[in-house]
Amino acid sequence: MKSKTRFLTEAGLIAAAYAATTYLCALWGLAYGEVQFRFSEALTILPLFTPAAIPGLTLGCLIANIGSPLGMVDVVCGSLATLIAAVGVRLVRHVRIKNVAWLAPLIPVVANALIVGLEISWFLPEGLTWAGFAGAALSVGLGELVVCYGLGLPLSILLDKLPIFKKDKD
Repeated sequence: MKSKTRFLTEAGLIAAAYAATTYLCALWGLAYGEVQFRFSEALTILPLFTPAAIPGLTLGCLIANIGSPLGMVDVVCGSLATLIAAVGVRLVRHVRIKNVAWLAPLIPVVANALIVGLEISWFLPEGLTWAGFAGAALSVGLGELVVCYGLGLPLSILLDKLPIFKKDKD
């Protein structure tokens, strides 16, 4: 069992890394809106390795979304999507094909596509419509898919090889 200090330290470092990386993506116009390539979303695989990633990712997203043009709605909805994704990743951490957690990156893709897609479509000029939701969900989901599988999955494979993370997966 980890000490409380280690848990808080891990959560704090993950929160800081998520928020800082999101703000860097915001400089390039990639962090907010219908087209999102938040490199920080690669970190959503971290609950595979430590339960401290759940509050860390959630807090990091909350801090990152303070900079969102959608304001408090994005702080609440985006953080909720990240919390659901992090818990989901933690729950499927033992589901592996050839020792690779292929399912884990899909959880944040679906959570963000649905929740953030709904949030964005709510603010479209025509208001909330099925077509607007489908477009926003697809756009957010595709960006999430690229980052979670293109960066997050390789990161999880790399971390799986490090002995320090072997004991934290249970």
